[in-house]
Amino acid sequence: MNALPALKIGHLKIDPPFILGGMGVRSSDHQLASAVAECGMAGTIASVGLVRSRCKGQAYVDESNAGLIEEIRKSRELSNGVIGVNIMVALTNYDELVKTAISEKVDYIISGAGLPLGLPALAKDSGVYLIPIVSSARTAEILCKRWWNRDKCLPDAIVVEGALAGGHLGYSLDEVAGWGEGSLEAICAGVIAVARRYEQETGKHIPVIAAGGIFDGSDIARLFKVGVEGVQMATRFLATHECSLPDNCKQIILDSTKDDMIIIKSPVGLPGRAVRNDLVEKVMRGEKQPIFCPYHCLRTCNPSEALFCIAAALVGAHDGDDKNGLIMAGYNAYRINKIVSVRELVDELVEETLTALRGEESCCAAKR
Repeated sequence: MNALPALKIGHLKIDPPFILGGMGVRSSDHQLASAVAECGMAGTIASVGLVRSRCKGQAYVDESNAGLIEEIRKSRELSNGVIGVNIMVALTNYDELVKTAISEKVDYIISGAGLPLGLPALAKDSGVYLIPIVSSARTAEILCKRWWNRDKCLPDAIVVEGALAGGHLGYSLDEVAGWGEGSLEAICAGVIAVARRYEQETGKHIPVIAAGGIFDGSDIARLFKVGVEGVQMATRFLATHECSLPDNCKQIILDSTKDDMIIIKSPVGLPGRAVRNDLVEKVMRGEKQPIFCPYHCLRTCNPSEALFCIAAALVGAHDGDDKNGLIMAGYNAYRINKIVSVRELVDELVEETLTALRGEESCCAAKR
């Protein structure tokens, strides 16, 4: 095997078959998205937190839209590759961001942090590919059934995100605690079965893409064996020169240990994984931080009950506050030990994956 098979989503050809995961605030910006797109991957811009001033109501909606337009257009100036947007269902301005992404003719929209049941209606006849994030075969079935019955639409691909991901997790704390080796493969296999059943019924192929805690080529090869056609990776790309996360916050990741990968209760209402720092320690102790809600960005956030403002904390990290900013990252972030270019990382992942797959082929041949 000399090359990995490309991931095909509609007319898009993603080669190597890797998608950049959306990382807010502004970690997955035009700079990083365009860099990975130039390597053949799909570059995802995170739509959350793109406002530059404290504002609410229509001003917040307008500034968010303007920020997203700017990011998309800058990425297009830097790359002719595949560029899409991640839009969280939990955002109060979800509908407006979807419409903005469509008006800017992005290649795809990835949507999670809740089930995007209304996405097909918003994107009808747009030509933009729709990729929901699910955490189980059950949620994949619910979503496919709803989309098909209501809109005669099916996902153009499905991302299956496991509990080792960074950011917000679609699992209970007990499920996160009980996560073991092979769990992601098992869930992917279940979602693939759902996708293949709908393919048989409708004739539409739905690629399944694995995500969550994927660190190296051996992980990717193991998931390809289950039948996934691509992987989504985010945390590894935090530690690249092209990522706009400040160097001091990148150093927090480089200096971290396994014990520094912490599950916190997020104001989103979901468990979230972040790297230990002063803010995370305070949240773990249940200490409520002063909150001035400048955005009302999340449907599920109640500032009077939340321990901290996640928008302010994520912006803080982007602005270089390594103590009170929030650095969300996947479980395997502690294994990162150096900052590299996007090109170096992509080449390394491809070669590792090919080596692992060749090893499997040699093993099977020997057994025969």
